Amino acid sequence: MGNTFGKIFKLSSFGESHGTAIGGIIDGCPAGLKIDFDFINKQLKRRRPGQSKLTSSRNESDNVEFLSGIFNEITTGTPIGFVIKNKDHKSEDYDSLKNTYRPSHADFTYDKKYGIRDYRGGGRSSARETAIRVVAGAIAQLLLTKLGVSIFAYVSKVKNIKLEKSYLDLDLSKIDDNSLRCPDEEKAKEMMSLINNVKNYGDTVGGVVSAVAKGVPPGWGEPVFDKLHADLAKAMLSINAVKGFNYGLIQTELLGSEVNDIILDYDGNTKSNNSGGIQGGISNGNDIYFSVDFKPVATIMKPQESINNNGDKVLINTSGRHDSCVLPRAVPIVEAMTALVLVDHYLRSKTNKI
Repeated sequence: MGNTFGKIFKLSSFGESHGTAIGGIIDGCPAGLKIDFDFINKQLKRRRPGQSKLTSSRNESDNVEFLSGIFNEITTGTPIGFVIKNKDHKSEDYDSLKNTYRPSHADFTYDKKYGIRDYRGGGRSSARETAIRVVAGAIAQLLLTKLGVSIFAYVSKVKNIKLEKSYLDLDLSKIDDNSLRCPDEEKAKEMMSLINNVKNYGDTVGGVVSAVAKGVPPGWGEPVFDKLHADLAKAMLSINAVKGFNYGLIQTELLGSEVNDIILDYDGNTKSNNSGGIQGGISNGNDIYFSVDFKPVATIMKPQESINNNGDKVLINTSGRHDSCVLPRAVPIVEAMTALVLVDHYLRSKTNKI
């Protein structure tokens, strides 16, 4: 029912924002993988709330407890079960939303689908769930590292302030040098100033996270319905607040002669990489690069017109702790979902040949 991702390397997640815990089960992870718990905790820390003035002040430690599938820090090939306890939830902040719906939020649609909803922090629709993806994605990244694949994501645009440089002209080692996770320090200052101004007015702002996967060999991906870029798009669009996905050079206003990647040799080297490392849904050995569009967070600190569950018009005044901009915390989530897709397709590629 939409709670499992992947074909071979599978993640099933469970839990709600203000429940006892959230957690997941990873099935299909190969045996013999050395688990770097410090790396997993680092990725969780990058996603957690309360890490800077730009994010929600909810202060979750996000300590992950592994229940199965790992012995002496090595994966056993059996399902990896884990939980993350919820500790800093203030459910009373949401009492006013018990019978009302926030505009552009999942409140109304969840109620219509199930006939019941957990209004505390959005329940299952909360971005709290993405911590599970980060745990699984970190394990996938550990496997990809052994294969020579590395993944980088960064904030490239906030509202109308954007990086003009390609990822090739950026120092990606500087992504975490500021709390926004933008590798251009001057642009990052402009973006952070904008976010703080928006926050002071009780509003929210969106933007773009860009990503690149380096070292992916040719041959990962499936034909027709399971194309590599299609699975990447699905992965990204499953993240809270995502509104769009683009990979490679945007080509809608160009000619074929301007965008075709000329093949130079049988190793797959090309004169350009306008295809974004994917052709026919299969990786061609070049860098895979793409961008993910995030909308402004739906929950704002301003009065808004809405309705209650009787259909009466009401005025909503939202309280609680919320992000003014999700982009800084979205960076490790984008990396995690990219890793889940790539590992799954790596394992699938191994079954395609004798």
